[in-house]
Amino acid sequence: MLRFETFPVGPISANCVLVWDPELGTGVVVDPGEEAGRIRGRVADLGFRVTAILQTHAHFDHLGAAKELQDAWRCPVLLHPLDTYLVETLDMQTGLFGMAPVPAPVTTELGPGEVHHGLRTLHTPGHTPGSCCFLGEFDQGPVLISGDTLFQGGVGRTDLWGGRWDQLEASIRRELYTLEDRTLVLPGHGPFTTIGEEAEANPFVTR
Repeated sequence: MLRFETFPVGPISANCVLVWDPELGTGVVVDPGEEAGRIRGRVADLGFRVTAILQTHAHFDHLGAAKELQDAWRCPVLLHPLDTYLVETLDMQTGLFGMAPVPAPVTTELGPGEVHHGLRTLHTPGHTPGSCCFLGEFDQGPVLISGDTLFQGGVGRTDLWGGRWDQLEASIRRELYTLEDRTLVLPGHGPFTTIGEEAEANPFVTR
């Protein structure tokens, strides 16, 4: 059964998620935003081999360490193709936020419905055109890695590159609020929540 660990990285505190199967000894890393050395150290401590890096989207605070980790582990960085243009504009992104440039990884196309290491890909455009969430069964039950699509008491911004409110609202209602209420949500920033809590009380989008 899959296990996960999540911790914030970088000055914007984007949540990096480690997902692994202790029986297989393999796993994936989702949204390595920064602090590549810390991420590598924790993966080594947990003792699994990384087979892929999964990106919920291509904003710099979620993939800042992807290139360094890709080179170290020789693994693919999987990203929805609609966000490829954001990888090509990383310097613009970091410049607008007054941050240091980050190297761009070589990305491999990630498609809706694809399953990687037990995580099913849900295409949830709105925060960015290629935003995705990842759903899997863990020791705790169903878990959704929601990136910047859904937060505890909030939703992703739509005033950045390629954001669209109508798409975000439709994605949350169609792809996320149709999941089991008990589904644990690991957002791209901030604390955990559940689908049931957000579907009932999120001030931006309810069921």
